[in-house]
Amino acid sequence: MLISHDREKLIEVVKFFALNTKRLGKIKLCKLLYFLDFTHFKETGRSVTGMDYFAWKMGPVPVALYEEMESPGDEWSNQVSFESIQVRNGVMLKIDALDSFNSQHFSKRELRIMNALAEEFKDTQADDMIEATHLENLPWHQVFEVQGRRQAQIPYTMSLRAQDRELMSEAIRDREEMLAALRS
Repeated sequence: MLISHDREKLIEVVKFFALNTKRLGKIKLCKLLYFLDFTHFKETGRSVTGMDYFAWKMGPVPVALYEEMESPGDEWSNQVSFESIQVRNGVMLKIDALDSFNSQHFSKRELRIMNALAEEFKDTQADDMIEATHLENLPWHQVFEVQGRRQAQIPYTMSLRAQDRELMSEAIRDREEMLAALRS
């Protein structure tokens, strides 16, 4: 089965967080991926996984992955397990790595951010992470609370400071034009 580079990276990132944090479930994973992608975008103008995030009530959600975790495709087999387990408040989708993490797909910057997030949230429960994504002036808060656009896509550019937005947007356009030219 042929899978894209972004898809391979996503699977490896999920394995990384499953191996390096405790009690990894669907909500905690969504928060970690959001922090990873938006932090990396803020620093470089591109995300790590290529996923889009949407402003749901409980925070930013990569909807495509969120829905896929209920019935994962073949590329997840032998890599990651998704198992529903009973917890105090109901049912949790527990995520475990079935194989070791392969760092070859990642830059030093990406690995640095992943390690920092794993360290910061290693023992944190998902409910405690919700507040961190809802802080005032962060992208989710701007879309969901300020603009009132429930379930709308959260633009990556909202992670940039206003004074950096134009410069980074120009650099992103240049990069996209270069990639398009290379593909043709």
